[in-house]
Amino acid sequence: MTDLEPLARLPRRAGRKAPLADGSGDWALQSRTTVEHQIAEVLREKIIVGVIARGQKLKQAEIASMLGVSITPVREALRLLEAQGYVAVVAHRGAVVAPFVVEGAEELYRLRQVLETRLTLEAARRITPHDLDVLKAVNHDLLVAVRTQTRPTLQEKNFRFHFRFYELANQPQTIDFVRILWAKYPLDMLSTMPGRPMRVFEEHAALLAALERRDPDEAVRAMEAHIRTGWDEFRSNYAVPGTD
Repeated sequence: MTDLEPLARLPRRAGRKAPLADGSGDWALQSRTTVEHQIAEVLREKIIVGVIARGQKLKQAEIASMLGVSITPVREALRLLEAQGYVAVVAHRGAVVAPFVVEGAEELYRLRQVLETRLTLEAARRITPHDLDVLKAVNHDLLVAVRTQTRPTLQEKNFRFHFRFYELANQPQTIDFVRILWAKYPLDMLSTMPGRPMRVFEEHAALLAALERRDPDEAVRAMEAHIRTGWDEFRSNYAVPGTD
């Protein structure tokens, strides 16, 4: 069994253009950036949605084969991800997905509150009825994943819901920072907590209700509550240094 065997079952369409921010299963490169940046974007989002697990070894030859590229841009992509904190280079193992570090969790939480509520306010001001319908459909898909207990799909839909919404804010640099926070945040641990997935759906629904009422301030409060509730549940289940 190879480290990337779960990904080998995904459709391989390296030449097809597809929006990577939706957390979809395809391995697809976009032509608007350099190859190494495209590879880094694919790997980054596979890490965020949990397709590639924490601590998993990233084999350059396997990644190059799956994406239909040479090893050189894969190596450069891994260096980019290392600089962003997604990947760690471990002696005798090479590049692995960086593990979760509980000591930095509270700082990540506070940064999420600042940046994601900023994106929420701007996105709520710009959202269209069509955008709202798309978000409702994604949240419905998340509910299906909750009911069928398909964790990978649940994490993917949660990611897709947030970043489809945040992209409406038209603040790409802020979104890049938030992606880094998500890669470091214990979202995979939260998804295993009893009842948390259903509460995620319900908290998304509260946000959608505020958006439907065209109330940006209420949308911000809903997002603040959503992030805070997850953090409080994480703290109640795991010992977090520096917190009460």
